[in-house]
Amino acid sequence: MTKDRYVYPAIFDYADDGISIRFPDLPGCLPCAQSTEDAMKNAREAMALHLYGMEQDCDAIPEATPINKLQVAENQAIVLVEAWMPPFRDEIEKKAVKKTLTIPKWLDDLAVDQHVNFSHLLQDALKRYLGVADKN
Repeated sequence: MTKDRYVYPAIFDYADDGISIRFPDLPGCLPCAQSTEDAMKNAREAMALHLYGMEQDCDAIPEATPINKLQVAENQAIVLVEAWMPPFRDEIEKKAVKKTLTIPKWLDDLAVDQHVNFSHLLQDALKRYLGVADKN
């Protein structure tokens, strides 16, 4: 089940060469940073991206471990990280992706001569073909 808001504990591990971040409930979500401010930002973005991927794959999203159940070393800190998913999902779904296509040279030459915007034209044609409008 997807939710709009997720909150998970992260363990910030402070070392001389930066901060590594681990989410005990989200294996494989391992951002890092050089400062605590960047660590907070990177942790939130990495967690949202990880959870978005889990949602898209229909993976079960685990419950967050209560922070009083976690133990950390002297150079570590437990930080609660929140991700508000609606704007993140919108941003990912509207992100432009690069596509490679093949057309005959004569058609490319003619289109270039006419200053055709290939990306715009393909988007318009796909929307018409699929019977859809822009996602809001």
